[in-house]
Amino acid sequence: MPRAPQHALFAPFILITSATLLLTACGSGSDDAAGGGTAQAAAAADGIPTTDVVSGIQKDEAAAELLPAGTTKLTVAVSVGGTPPGTGYLDDGKTLAGQDVDFTKAVAKVLGIRLKTEQAGFEAILPALDSGKYDFGVGNFGVTDERRKTIDFVTYINDGQGFAARKDSEPTKVTDLTQLCGLNVATGAGTTFEATLEDNKHVCTDAGKKAYQVQTYNEQGAMWSSIQQGRSDVVMSTINGLRYAVAHQPGLKFLNEYHRLDVGFAFKKGTKLAPAFQAAVNKLIADGTYDKILKKWGTTGSAIDKSQISPPELKN
Repeated sequence: MPRAPQHALFAPFILITSATLLLTACGSGSDDAAGGGTAQAAAAADGIPTTDVVSGIQKDEAAAELLPAGTTKLTVAVSVGGTPPGTGYLDDGKTLAGQDVDFTKAVAKVLGIRLKTEQAGFEAILPALDSGKYDFGVGNFGVTDERRKTIDFVTYINDGQGFAARKDSEPTKVTDLTQLCGLNVATGAGTTFEATLEDNKHVCTDAGKKAYQVQTYNEQGAMWSSIQQGRSDVVMSTINGLRYAVAHQPGLKFLNEYHRLDVGFAFKKGTKLAPAFQAAVNKLIADGTYDKILKKWGTTGSAIDKSQISPPELKN
């Protein structure tokens, strides 16, 4: 059978991912593909999942008492991504939905606070926290030692850095960055992916090989178009996001998980909000709401046992 043209395979995916920014890297607690593929389960349904897993949550007085006195409303900056479990729009074109959105709303319910939600570019959120423009930010922010110098985090999942490519391309698995030597690698601007790739470009020249080229994109549609048209060979992105893409669209293959990171709500360094948010996440874990959110988005492999405040970067 003749191979379908690449544009036929990728066109639907480009429509789905043309929304906005690529999510950051995180880490995964277990391998969804090996464990039954919960990402595939999420991808099986058309569109963004809309199951209500938040409205029934009750305020927890013990967690709420940890808030700074007088805290009744907070401003949150949300980075909007193109595909589940990242944040996107429902069919009305204005309602935001995604795993980060559910976790944010759930924590607000536990703490009994109102939220003012503002959309912001992924790369703009962390710098804006220090100025006080936002009280906290969500965007699948991976906890790294470098970020912990200026940002406080309250963790709520693991995710991970991973790779994907076209099914008809050479790479079958990327376990070492030297396997990328000589290739064009597409990733999101301002992400931990970009930092990882740039910081390690020397591994190719150290091995006497041609360095890989890092191609950064602010929009997922442009990134996947680059793969489709052959300008890029490999994509580096979140494990959960890549698994969704591979499960949802033909013509793609997931190469592997590369590096795990905790993911958390992001705050200005020295925030007084962290203990309350940590208690709220742990309350959600204890009462089962946490599992409901993960199952909704097909990310049960990203579960954590307990929330932490700015833990050291995971090393693996």
